[in-house]
Amino acid sequence: MGVHAALAVHPDSGRGAAARIAGTVADRLRAGVDRLDLLVARDIEESRALMRESHAEGLDVLVVLGGDGAAHQAVQFCAGTGVALGLVPSGTGNDLARALGVAQEPLAAVDAVVAAIREGRRRRIDLGRVADTWFGTVLCSGFDAGVTERANRLRWPSGPRRYDLAVLAELAAFRTAEIVVHTEHERLELAAVLVAVGNTPWYGGGIPICPAANPRDGLFDLTVVGGVRKRDLARVLPRLRSGRHAEHPAVHTLRAREVTLSGADWPGYADGEPFGGLPLTARCVPDALTVLS
Repeated sequence: MGVHAALAVHPDSGRGAAARIAGTVADRLRAGVDRLDLLVARDIEESRALMRESHAEGLDVLVVLGGDGAAHQAVQFCAGTGVALGLVPSGTGNDLARALGVAQEPLAAVDAVVAAIREGRRRRIDLGRVADTWFGTVLCSGFDAGVTERANRLRWPSGPRRYDLAVLAELAAFRTAEIVVHTEHERLELAAVLVAVGNTPWYGGGIPICPAANPRDGLFDLTVVGGVRKRDLARVLPRLRSGRHAEHPAVHTLRAREVTLSGADWPGYADGEPFGGLPLTARCVPDALTVLS
């Protein structure tokens, strides 16, 4: 029996980049599968409906052309189903693709997807789950969630520089808050700036906030930045891009299978998407997602 694949295209990803290359990506994919469904959706509900239709007809592989938002929606569909996920990055952040070792250049990525399909290369990775919603990368709250919220509102610039601009703007407005981080091992209460719960290392377009996070070890890596003055926070922030922030004395790192964040009136974001406000409980679900490798 042949391989039935679907290509989910989110036309607005990467300021329209996905729409511009969708035809070329589809042509390359067809060379490696027996059937290809082209799923072009403008909103979440339409995307989910099209995915369900393909699944009802025996879908084996879902390939997503888009950024982290598109990947997040595909994760909701693929988790626990056995449908393998392939990523062709064309968005702003592309952090899940980065964590999976996917080429950031879209045509190189689709060629790798075709090779993986032909050779039958698949593997399973862990996912995070908050209530009924999955996440693949990092759940964050506090300063970093504020940055994500602000970056999502910005129309310029594109790429990682948009996050850098949002960081500067948020730095001027942010205040520390008392937070409780409760895991199966310990309870941490402190004045904090941010907390990040990493299934994978990166968020914000390549910032390794949880540098040692591994989506195949059954555990989250947590980074908690304690309360610091703004001038000290300004010294910590440049270290984020290199992953050296963990060396700062105000930074706490933990590992856990389950974590509850509470105490502060902070929003939560994961995969760049809103997850509601605190309190939030996240658990790591081993081997929840099949991906092409």
